[in-house]
Amino acid sequence: MPGYCCESDIRHPEKIARAQKAMPSELELLDASELLKVLADPNRMRLIAALLEVELCVCDLSEFLGLSQSAVSHQLRILRQSRLVRHRRDGKNAYYSLKDNHVEQIVQTALQHVREMYQPDAEE
Repeated sequence: MPGYCCESDIRHPEKIARAQKAMPSELELLDASELLKVLADPNRMRLIAALLEVELCVCDLSEFLGLSQSAVSHQLRILRQSRLVRHRRDGKNAYYSLKDNHVEQIVQTALQHVREMYQPDAEE
């Protein structure tokens, strides 16, 4: 398969050493993988996308996404446990927002990447 593997057996030890030096720890890789698994759910991505613009309560999220409050609460619990969203109580309502700007950056970067894939001149 030309283009998918090396046609020669030449190694580049300086590049291998550079990659090894920059390699995150196993724990960091595991935690990052778990974070991406949490974000891999379309309903959780929809919740986060809704929260990119404004803090919303569970009732608003439920109506906006067309999901039951129970389903929304379940997904928000997962997002809270992963430290992607935060909540505050105001009387009987729980309001949610993104935990910090890193969450917004991750989601915006993913969306930008996907949108670029659909551009007519996008490289394969």
